[in-house]
Amino acid sequence: MKIIETHRGDYTISTDKDKLDILSIHKFLSNETDWAYGIPINTLKTSIENSLNFGLYYQNKQIGFARIISDYSTIAYLGDVYVLKEYRGKGLSKWLMNEIMGHPNLKGLRRWILLTNTAEWLYKKFGFTEIPNPEFYMEKHNPNVYNEIENTLQNKELS
Repeated sequence: MKIIETHRGDYTISTDKDKLDILSIHKFLSNETDWAYGIPINTLKTSIENSLNFGLYYQNKQIGFARIISDYSTIAYLGDVYVLKEYRGKGLSKWLMNEIMGHPNLKGLRRWILLTNTAEWLYKKFGFTEIPNPEFYMEKHNPNVYNEIENTLQNKELS
């Protein structure tokens, strides 16, 4: 897939995986979020490897991130969206969402999925709504999976 980059002054959004600061992304997701708290770095690396990633940078420093899981024809899941606190309020999250929604490989999708309890105001600007028929929605969710992975690794080391 073609790498796309856009610039606004000292800010850049890029889909180039090689530019991602994995340690910075891991630090934020594993310490500052509810949804990925404690995520092992290898799990994060695998998720990035298998996603379309959008890095947000200020003078080449990673300040934000989002990733898409998609078949590029019918459906996409938007996840792990963040902008560091000190860079919020500058329109960067809206710009990031514009770049994601305008990506040429994500045009004409039948369904976009997003799970969030933050920044609903932002996502509503891009057409996201609450689920009209939540009784149709099903999930298998294990919020302790990262703890279980860590415990399994520790037990193997002790064996």
